[in-house]
Amino acid sequence: MNLSVIVDQIQLSRERIPQAKRAGVCYMKMMMRGASSRGSSLTHSQWTNISSPSPFNDINNNNNNKYLPGQPLSASSKINSKQKILPLELIDRYKRGDTHPVSALYQLSQTLQFQLDLKETVTTAGVTGFFFAFCAVIDGIQYKTGMGITKKEARAKASELALEELIASLENDGIPSDVSEGPPPLPVREKDSPIQEIHSGRAVIERKNPIKDQVPSVVKEMFTKLMDSYPEFIGCGGTVAAFVMLSPAGCEVVALGTGSSNTKASPAPTGRILHDSHAVVTARRSLMRFLYRNLLLFFSKNSALEEKSVFQQDQTTKLLSFKNHITLHLYLSQLPKGAAQIPSQLRLNPLSISAWEVNNQIGLHVVVEGKVFSKFSSSYEQMGSHVVSMSATDKIMQWQVLGFQGALLSHFIEPVYVSSIFIGDGSCSDTRGIEMAVNQRVDGITSALPLYYCVYRPHISLVSSAMPPDTHPTQKSLSLNWSHGDLMMEMVSALEGKSTEDSPFKSSPALASRLCKAAMLSRFNLVAKEAQREELLTAVTYREAKMMAKPYQEAKSVLKSYLERKGYGQWVEKPPISDHFSV
Repeated sequence: MNLSVIVDQIQLSRERIPQAKRAGVCYMKMMMRGASSRGSSLTHSQWTNISSPSPFNDINNNNNNKYLPGQPLSASSKINSKQKILPLELIDRYKRGDTHPVSALYQLSQTLQFQLDLKETVTTAGVTGFFFAFCAVIDGIQYKTGMGITKKEARAKASELALEELIASLENDGIPSDVSEGPPPLPVREKDSPIQEIHSGRAVIERKNPIKDQVPSVVKEMFTKLMDSYPEFIGCGGTVAAFVMLSPAGCEVVALGTGSSNTKASPAPTGRILHDSHAVVTARRSLMRFLYRNLLLFFSKNSALEEKSVFQQDQTTKLLSFKNHITLHLYLSQLPKGAAQIPSQLRLNPLSISAWEVNNQIGLHVVVEGKVFSKFSSSYEQMGSHVVSMSATDKIMQWQVLGFQGALLSHFIEPVYVSSIFIGDGSCSDTRGIEMAVNQRVDGITSALPLYYCVYRPHISLVSSAMPPDTHPTQKSLSLNWSHGDLMMEMVSALEGKSTEDSPFKSSPALASRLCKAAMLSRFNLVAKEAQREELLTAVTYREAKMMAKPYQEAKSVLKSYLERKGYGQWVEKPPISDHFSV
């Protein structure tokens, strides 16, 4: 793929990526292996040779700045003329058989910015025998049903049928050519205008996302409820992260965490110290507790309890995944530390910025006692024996490749990804930094990942703040955690890495947090026993249990090597001693 097309794809990547089912995305990744149309990503040297003012575009979730096929372009939404070639290239590659139907459909959805879902349905009338059935739902319009003796075959057939209609419409209506030459300027916010239709008349482009309004509301409601019960801890809410689950039953917070620092304690072979208590890390570990709880429900051998679990099992692989129509979303009250906070005025122009400055800004970052350092800075090199954690931005990027479930849970479930990331930071005017840091830095890695793993590109947008106006971060060293099903929240001293004396929930007199590694290993052993996975119970230490997750460890190794090869820096691992413990 030539550089101009890569640049065009990066420009397009700011737009909403359809919230497709994870199974379809991962299947798309498997089928794309070896295809000549595989995506690529830019090295830092390539970044600095791009002549456009910026590879980023302003992300403000304003529908009016988006290019709609078949519609005239305003001065503020001019697009590089090479973008008109991209849909034709995708179509040609598909027609030549170079791109699998599922892959082609998802790529087309990204390019033309429509909402896509491959939905399991029922077989059509008159069909005998056992078949799986899927249909593509595009911007709410259901296309013809595809059937097959496997789910993969049915998805492929459904994609073929949808592509047949879509391509016919595109070829009949034509690809717009009234576009200007030259690099695109940063978009300008415009006044609201009526929602327009795709020229083919098949669907309406509507970027209004109801989840965008629901998520801040339910997070605010949950945080307020917790603070009403324990008002003395209101000062710990300066930085909040929450995982929200959307299902047919509604929108619900399943894990929540606060915090903005990491511990000053040295690593020890006990597994009972929390080294990183930043909000998103705390919320993610709370999410893991929620997942363990639902695994116990699934493996309970009680049909009523199993029905309450969020999981369903693939009869072929025996791995579990979320039930159909369940999606996970992440709310952040602030931009995460690290490359997501890249200065908004940054312009990757060889005449105004050096390659070193680019590396420093978009490379990996570490956090030491709450302070952020680039892996390329001299200050980081002087940290010595301090406990170092990767930045929250880098961890989110990692989790969108490896899954939020971690190594231990990957023994039981497929990778868990979030469909959307919502930023409720009133001081943030765009999401260009987090788009770059979370999505674009790992472009091109998918084909090298093992089965089930892929680069899942979440829809990132700004939303209203979920925090009450009277919330002031007066207790920055404290970190709150809660997950669905908890009767009480736990309060952790971020600097000490364990529960506070006055925490509403305390697991033991030793004050080890319920989020610590030792607690996770105990849950892992319990689930392994209930699932009758005797081979997993042979692991003596936490590290052994993690290393037994071969696909996960392979994916992690691929990611670390990829980041280093691309010049983003070397991933910092905790000292091995911190994982050499048993329970």
